[in-house]
Amino acid sequence: MANIIDGKAVSAKVKEEIAKETAAIKAKYGISIGLAVVIVGDDPASRIYVNNKKKACETVGFTSYEYALSADTTQEELLQLIDKLNKDDNVNGILVQLPLPKHLDEKAVINSISPEKDVDAFHPVNVGKIMIGEYSFLPCTPAGIMELIASTGVDIKGKECVVVGRSNIVGKPMSMLLLHKSGTVTICHSKTNDLAEHCRKADILVVAVGVPKLVTGDMIKDDAVVIDVGMNRLENGKLCGDVDFDSAKEKASFITPVPGGVGPMTIAMLMKNTLTAAKIKQGIE
Repeated sequence: MANIIDGKAVSAKVKEEIAKETAAIKAKYGISIGLAVVIVGDDPASRIYVNNKKKACETVGFTSYEYALSADTTQEELLQLIDKLNKDDNVNGILVQLPLPKHLDEKAVINSISPEKDVDAFHPVNVGKIMIGEYSFLPCTPAGIMELIASTGVDIKGKECVVVGRSNIVGKPMSMLLLHKSGTVTICHSKTNDLAEHCRKADILVVAVGVPKLVTGDMIKDDAVVIDVGMNRLENGKLCGDVDFDSAKEKASFITPVPGGVGPMTIAMLMKNTLTAAKIKQGIE
């Protein structure tokens, strides 16, 4: 029977450390750390995420700047706002909540954020730095997953690591971070032949595809570490992951629940990236 990896507890610990460091920086340098969050339109899920980010800012002692724009905001208006935030010394991190309304060019918006303030680590400059292992910021979800794996005490070095999913936000950067820790990494996706066979080889299995209960217990190696990034709502309204938790927990040594696993870590790592951005700007080691 697997040990449950408690994302809430691990994220609370990360935020506690950030709050201490933020207070020390404020006391020594007299500066406040600021995160600007831009939301366009009124997508309910996006609104929940933005509110959670504001709460996290309060918890760690950051100043939170929210820019709620109407759904009919033009590309030019959005880019002008980002330009203003890029130049604002009070803003250390800029986050544009995705998805954007259909008429806006997501790629152009991400590319317009200064790489030094890109605390989501989506800008091509930051993506490239992750490839070569010389990064300042890490994408929040993969970085959070690395913290969760570290909390188990399992050493990644030499382990068979299987990542199911190849998105730019989770799958690709996740595979790079595991590789940087000397894991032997296989990336699987919707076109992979015999997914079950690949999964069964994994000492560490990360599943991020958005398909409810895709990975079942019979696809999991005995004593594997299983990280479930999926967040799917079933017809009965219940949330579930990409892994069938009940059958998987019988095989795994460690497993994340949904909710309460990876989710809380994403926002904690966003706070960590914002702190890093502020420290780089101030020249603090």
